[in-house]
Amino acid sequence: MSETTEMTEITEMTDMSEIPETTDMEHRPRLTAEEVARMTDVWVDLASPCHPFFFKSLTDSLTNVRTMVTVREKTETVPLARDVGFDFRTIGKDYEHKTLRKFGIPLRTAQLALQMPKADVALSSRNAMCVLAAKARGVPSIHYTDNDICAYVDGLRSEELYHRLEAQATHNIVPEAFRTEVLTDRGADPDSVHTYDGYKEDVYVATFEADPTFPDRLPFDGEEFIVVRPEALSATYVDAEASIVPEILADATDRGINVVYLPRDSGDHAFADGIDESRLYVPDEALSGLELAWHARCILTGSGTMAREAARMQTPAVSFFPSTRISVDQALIDEGEIYHSRDPEAIVDYVDSLTASDARSDLTTAKRVHREVAELTADLINEEVSD
Repeated sequence: MSETTEMTEITEMTDMSEIPETTDMEHRPRLTAEEVARMTDVWVDLASPCHPFFFKSLTDSLTNVRTMVTVREKTETVPLARDVGFDFRTIGKDYEHKTLRKFGIPLRTAQLALQMPKADVALSSRNAMCVLAAKARGVPSIHYTDNDICAYVDGLRSEELYHRLEAQATHNIVPEAFRTEVLTDRGADPDSVHTYDGYKEDVYVATFEADPTFPDRLPFDGEEFIVVRPEALSATYVDAEASIVPEILADATDRGINVVYLPRDSGDHAFADGIDESRLYVPDEALSGLELAWHARCILTGSGTMAREAARMQTPAVSFFPSTRISVDQALIDEGEIYHSRDPEAIVDYVDSLTASDARSDLTTAKRVHREVAELTADLINEEVSD
């Protein structure tokens, strides 16, 4: 179910002051002075839970690269960065409160500009904080995004500003489904926007190796389960006032369906009040979304990332995103890879209709996309360091 990457594995390093006295780095082959001199220093900033998987898979496919990683405290991002094997430094945090979040982004941008490691190139995804910090320090940046919401919705001031900031990256790498005018109309040079045939989730799904014992960590005695993740109601691009998660949880458990419920923040825990606890599991620790997607009967989410991850694994996926959909989500819905609805009963009916044959576990396409994005990234890094 996984692929051994065709490119040489990178050597991960970080600032020596951040490395514990004893690490697995002691057991790695020592590099010659000439090999070290030829290496490109790449700074990777992880700001959201999907970033550790994306950048681990990507950077492991780059040769002659030394990575230095920073992480923002946001839900499971820090523990997941640790789980994939990154050595990293934690800088800044996300805030649940909308007002505090507005101040949190510029604050962390300043923190990054002051504390970022010395690097030749910066890599980030949907992360204007890293783009701006790198620009302030004169470091070229390669930025990955797939969110083009402003191509469909007017008046989203904070999103329009964010697109404008993303457009300041030296390079933007986006899926072919992405509406590139979102960046080019806000200052990006059309030649600096590069497309690939696929989705960002393909990059890390392609190299995922499932743990066959993972279901043993769940309290369902090997029975099938679904995963439910709420809407991000505090996000600026979401206009729904109420979640449909309580209805989904109640209906699914009443039908005897086991549910792994993943609250986004403290307020989401209340959605599970009164639900049959014998059919509901709310993890106390972060669980790998990829393991959940691989082993689940179906993934149900109020946002896009988990649905796209499951879809690219060929696991049935449901989106109940409450607002206008971005291009990549609409493309997958049109292709029949994601089922979308805001009707709780219809959603659980869809889950009930699924059979074992609906999960095909085919990673062929994801592997092709992974190679394409890795090669494009390598070309852009080489272009920047050779200038």
